[in-house]
Amino acid sequence: MRKLLSHRLGGVALFYVIFLAVALGIRLVLLFHSWRNMDLHPLKLAGVFAYSFLFDLATASCFTIPMILYLALLPQRWFASRVHRFLSATFYFVCLYGLIFVAAAEWFFWEEFSARFNFIAVDYLVYTTEVIGNIQESYPLPLIFSGLFVVTALLFYGFWKTGCLRIWQQSQSGWRSRWVWAVVLLIPPIFFTLVLNNRQVPEFGNVFNQELAKDGIYSFFAAYRENELSYDRFYPTLDDQVAFGRLRKLLRTDNAQLLSEEPTDITRSIKNEGEEKRYNVIQITVESLSAKFLGALGNRKHLTPNLDALAEQSLFFTNFYATGTRTVRGMEALVLSLPPTPGQSIVRRPGNEQMFTLGSVLRSRGYDTAFIYGGFGYFDNMNYFFEHNGYKLVDRASVPKSEITFGNVWGACDEDLFNWALKEADSSYAKGKPFHHFVMTTSNHRPFTFPGGKIDIPSHTGRHGAVKYTDYAIGELLRKAREKPWFTNTLFVIVADHCASSAGKTALPVDGYAIPLFIYNPYLIQPRKVAALCSQIDFAPTMLGLLNWSYPSRFFGKDILKMQPSDERAFIANYQKLGYLQKNRLAILQPVRKKNLYQYDHAKESLVSTTPDEEFLNDTIAYYQTASYLFTHHLDREIEAK
Repeated sequence: MRKLLSHRLGGVALFYVIFLAVALGIRLVLLFHSWRNMDLHPLKLAGVFAYSFLFDLATASCFTIPMILYLALLPQRWFASRVHRFLSATFYFVCLYGLIFVAAAEWFFWEEFSARFNFIAVDYLVYTTEVIGNIQESYPLPLIFSGLFVVTALLFYGFWKTGCLRIWQQSQSGWRSRWVWAVVLLIPPIFFTLVLNNRQVPEFGNVFNQELAKDGIYSFFAAYRENELSYDRFYPTLDDQVAFGRLRKLLRTDNAQLLSEEPTDITRSIKNEGEEKRYNVIQITVESLSAKFLGALGNRKHLTPNLDALAEQSLFFTNFYATGTRTVRGMEALVLSLPPTPGQSIVRRPGNEQMFTLGSVLRSRGYDTAFIYGGFGYFDNMNYFFEHNGYKLVDRASVPKSEITFGNVWGACDEDLFNWALKEADSSYAKGKPFHHFVMTTSNHRPFTFPGGKIDIPSHTGRHGAVKYTDYAIGELLRKAREKPWFTNTLFVIVADHCASSAGKTALPVDGYAIPLFIYNPYLIQPRKVAALCSQIDFAPTMLGLLNWSYPSRFFGKDILKMQPSDERAFIANYQKLGYLQKNRLAILQPVRKKNLYQYDHAKESLVSTTPDEEFLNDTIAYYQTASYLFTHHLDREIEAK
């Protein structure tokens, strides 16, 4: 090592050592933190650390490129100067601090998402106001930063005492020798860039093992590159005509008739019997409301007394699944009734204007439609999406400050939000217009702060308090609404955007996607529990079915209340893996053109690979391929009134 450090380019080796040591350290910490969820078989762990070393090495090598060029070009007299020695020591200190800072960030990200940095981390850089504010309100940053500085200083002191840095600073290397070694050291980053890809990390039969094998920094840049995924390029496909032929059969129901022979046109005429209703709809979409929080679904911590009571008074859907893991995914499914497309949600993608939505159907019959959000709607492109799809916008930026009694970085508290919704409902009622309001909450989000004195759990103490506060706010909303003249003609929908966590040992942990759906009004709804397997894309046609409407449809979803057992299925996905669940079978599509079929055991929450069923897998491909095709070819747009 001493001989290596006596060369000018030996400084690159020092960087490698620092980088690899910190990367190994955070990996060991994450391993210890999550060991209960991991497969600890020695061969599996050996594979994890072998792949992790490879990706750590690749990441470190890319960071050395400017350093290699700098050291090769720098004249010896400058390199040997006191100023440069001070600057080089400062450089290594800053590098060490930066790597430890990133390691700490990885810890907090892992705590939240049970994953290395991914596309969520990339997205968060876009919305610095909310994200930095969230971090400031959630964590004691001065203590964390000063603690990281102390740790860095202690480690650097130990590093300095080894004498390695001083040996390198005193090295003397000629011009020819420097450039020969520079060329040699530039080979690894070029090689790794050309041949290595994050998708090459094996699954190890356990998602935690797979995530641990990755390098966090490498994963961040990989996510940045792959934030948009072309379905046709990365996923298994059928001939487009074959895919649409399958889809047209899959969308068949007794009350639907296709209106065109054009293969890519899925427009159907939906016929519902009985008198058409013009009920108002207030849809409360609750941030991160996992099914597991509800007493009505088995929780024993008494977090949701109002919702538990509502479960006995509503249409309560007990086998309902979120399509994704983020708010925009829930919005996409609830509004568009489309399976999730890989990469970004349609809410955030260009070309998402004037689409066929639940709102467009309602507006065709004279409804007011509004998107009411407790935060700033520019976040995640929500305002743009809803505004360009015909919804009135009401968010934190558009209401008087006097109407915000409590807020955090994500938005006004749920009580304030619901008061805005009541005000909008009063306005539509005064104009004599029926209304549909998509109301999106924020209180059940880190930093989990809410007004004091409302519930028996203090603010800022964790998720359970936020869940109970949101439940309290929903109870207050319904109490106030019962006094309104429009209450007896209004359906109240309570549904989650996604779960609090979708982490698990399997590629797509099914139970991590389970959410509740309530449809309530004591004057309009006969209470009952609905156990049909379904997902968020089925909400819009179910709502229109409750209104007894006949209408032209381009929805992929089906009316849950009219489903036959053979119709029951759910779509669950993250930004890369696309799942199709039917009974106890789960098909998963993923890059690069992989398709797998699993048997799902609900009791053990486990997936067991099973013999491929090509018909089932091809149905899965047909759903996802055609959903992507329709969006990219602008064939899922609003239907013009005739």
